[in-house]
Amino acid sequence: MNNCNRGLSKKDSRAITILLITTLCLSSVMLPQSLAQTRGRPVWRLPVNRVGRPRKVVSNDKISEDLSSRIAQASTDRERVILQFRNPPSAAAIELLSRNGIVIRDKFDHLDSRSIELPTSVVRELASFDEVSFVSPDREVKSLGHLSATTGADAARGIISGVITNASATGLDGTGIGIAILDSGVDDEHKAFRDRKSEKRVVNGIDFVSPDNEKTEYDQYGHGTHIASVAAGNGKIASAAYLGIAPNAKIVNLRVLDAQGKGSVTSVLRALDWVLANRATWNIRVVNLSLGTPAVDSYRNDPVCRAVRRVVDAGIVVVAAAGNNGKDSQGNKVYGLIHSPGNEPSAITVGAANTFGTDFRGDDGVATYSSRGPTRSYYLDASGAKHHDNLIKPDLLAPGNKIIAAMAHGNALVADNPQLNARVSFDEERNMMLLNGTSVAAPIVTGAVALMLQANPSLTPNLIKAMLMYTAQQLAGFNTLEQGAGEINIEGAVRLARLVRTDLSINTALGTPLLINSDAPFPWTTISNYSFPWAQGILLGHTFGTGISLITQYQRIYGLGILAADGILAADGILAADATLLSNGIVISDRILTSQGGQLGGGLYFIGTGILAADGILAADGILAADGILAADGILAADIFPLALAAQKNGDATAAMPVVTDDGKDFTGY
Repeated sequence: MNNCNRGLSKKDSRAITILLITTLCLSSVMLPQSLAQTRGRPVWRLPVNRVGRPRKVVSNDKISEDLSSRIAQASTDRERVILQFRNPPSAAAIELLSRNGIVIRDKFDHLDSRSIELPTSVVRELASFDEVSFVSPDREVKSLGHLSATTGADAARGIISGVITNASATGLDGTGIGIAILDSGVDDEHKAFRDRKSEKRVVNGIDFVSPDNEKTEYDQYGHGTHIASVAAGNGKIASAAYLGIAPNAKIVNLRVLDAQGKGSVTSVLRALDWVLANRATWNIRVVNLSLGTPAVDSYRNDPVCRAVRRVVDAGIVVVAAAGNNGKDSQGNKVYGLIHSPGNEPSAITVGAANTFGTDFRGDDGVATYSSRGPTRSYYLDASGAKHHDNLIKPDLLAPGNKIIAAMAHGNALVADNPQLNARVSFDEERNMMLLNGTSVAAPIVTGAVALMLQANPSLTPNLIKAMLMYTAQQLAGFNTLEQGAGEINIEGAVRLARLVRTDLSINTALGTPLLINSDAPFPWTTISNYSFPWAQGILLGHTFGTGISLITQYQRIYGLGILAADGILAADGILAADATLLSNGIVISDRILTSQGGQLGGGLYFIGTGILAADGILAADGILAADGILAADGILAADIFPLALAAQKNGDATAAMPVVTDDGKDFTGY
């Protein structure tokens, strides 16, 4: 890819600034070890070391900007905040937290953080302690709202058109894998959550959102039941027409959203802390987060992102919805509104694909409402300058339009929007509803992870994420900031998972054979008579890498306590690889592309990766390669909830409303 010197459109004079940055890019680099060993680490690198221990946060300002603004304006007398520690609290800090008027609402022992209510005047004093890493508001969290055939799950099980085609077909259904659903609850009476013996598969139910005298793990809102059914609903209803991806997995019901689909950072942290403490009891291997809050603070400081990182470092996969803010109220394409924790690099962030109601994958596209990258969360340096994360997200797409799954009895979504009732049955324990959104796409990936882990329990979260990206289908006409590595291909991911060695460990050397034999799988999949090539690459922070070595040789970035982006060095927009973390044979891209529908790395120039790696360039003009509008900082904080509400009405809450593509065609009826 020697196209770094190509200029962007000169229709806007501000593009000259972008051009100056992109000319600093290198052509795609083949990982020379000598270069990797001589280059220094840039200051913006991730705040974890090679074994996953947090390093000191880069920013000297330890108070989130929106909280700092409220303090300066004296807009409130008291604040509810999330307090994060880098070291155990000192005696002086404990004394401060014991003062009258300061209430410790929750203590998250596994996350080194607290939920606190305190006078606004005390926040800066609290942040001044060396052991305090960051203080941020206890923000509101909201839900973001034919599957087994079109995603390749049936093919992975060896079932085509209802006919079993191999001897192992009935064995791959998520059995033994625990899926934690952090949402509005799960209606465990629904028939979709019974096992082969008709016993309940919802193995636990804990309410982290309600007052003690109102606690209920049941789903009053309706979102969580639907999400759980997409991931793990059985085929006992309508002759398996609405079969989930992992239909015999265990469901761990952790309620973090109330009867209106709202929660808080505190409730999410409570649940993630519980997951770390109880993962062994229920064999929790994957967590689904079909919810979000504004991604204001950099993932380095955001408390939910840091909690997700802790969960992933413990060996648990975390799947997060990207958000439903891909267009504004005028229908313009918008970049940069990925939600938290979707902006966390260790999470698998999922956008929504539109399948137009068919199993055929040749016409699939990115849903117009699906949030696009880059991630625009940021931190402030000592001079007050903003440094945006600008990571490529989402990581994957999965179907998200008009998905039919289990309907909770008496839920608020259907009560307010009767058209969501799919009217599959008059039996309340068998009825189904339909929803749209990236929140519906995320549990498809969650179910796929359960199948991969059943096929090969030794897989790490980073390796699972890499295999899902490597086997994905690139959709023609959409750039990497819209689709990530592409649409999920469960058949390919499971086929690859079966081939990976089961004896890999932290001591496995870089470049060691990754597969049980030397033959790499054929990188094509056929679903519903449509054949397509795998993406054959993975995302790496601000860029992506390609090469067969990604699946034939062990990469250090597949271990625990590390990120894929840790293997990439960048200075002034120039990219190279660290040969201690990535083997030779991997090509690092110098550009973001609009795919032609083949492998990742094949397509038309969209934007240089040097622009993503450089601070302030995208924010300077708000325009992204004349293709769409980049979300301004004010949108992130001030306007995201109105946008989210609009997306909720157009997506999760009112699925009968039109879904309009960029050419204006109305696909209300698919």
